[in-house]
Amino acid sequence: MKKIASFCVNHNTLKEGIYISRIDGDITTYDIRMAKPNSGVYLENAAMHTFEHLFATYARNSHFEDQIIYVGPMGCRTGFYFLVRNMEPKDVICLVKDAMEYIAKYEDDIPGVSAKECGNYLEHNLDGAKSIAHQMCGILKNWSIDKLRY
Repeated sequence: MKKIASFCVNHNTLKEGIYISRIDGDITTYDIRMAKPNSGVYLENAAMHTFEHLFATYARNSHFEDQIIYVGPMGCRTGFYFLVRNMEPKDVICLVKDAMEYIAKYEDDIPGVSAKECGNYLEHNLDGAKSIAHQMCGILKNWSIDKLRY
C-alpha cells in the first residue's frame, strides 16, 4: 500500500507549531503540534481530552463555525488535527491563537462532561489543558503563514 502523507513527515526534526498537513479540495488539514515527537514527553490523556472539549467548543462557536470540519487529538499524543473548509491560513492561525488564549485562561465548567454527553466523562484535567494552551501561546506568539510548511 501507498504510504500516507503524515508518515512522510520527518518526525525527528518536527517541532511544536501549526503546519499544513494536507489539502484535499476545499478542506485543509492542519497539524497543531504541541509536543516534540519522540522526545519522551507527550500530552497527558485527561488534559488532552479536556483540551479537545474546550478547543472544539471554542472553534465551533467562532465566526468560522460553518467552516470547522473536525478537531481531534493525534494518536501519538503530540498534538491535534484541525480540519477546516475554505478558510484562509491567516484566519486559521488567528483562530488557533485565540483558542489557546481562551483555554489558558478558562475558569468555568468544562463543556460536555456528563455521562450523557461524553464517552469518558470522568477523565478530564482542566489545569493540564490550561498548561498545554499556555505553552502554545508562547510558541505561536509570532507564528506566520511562512511557518505553516513542515
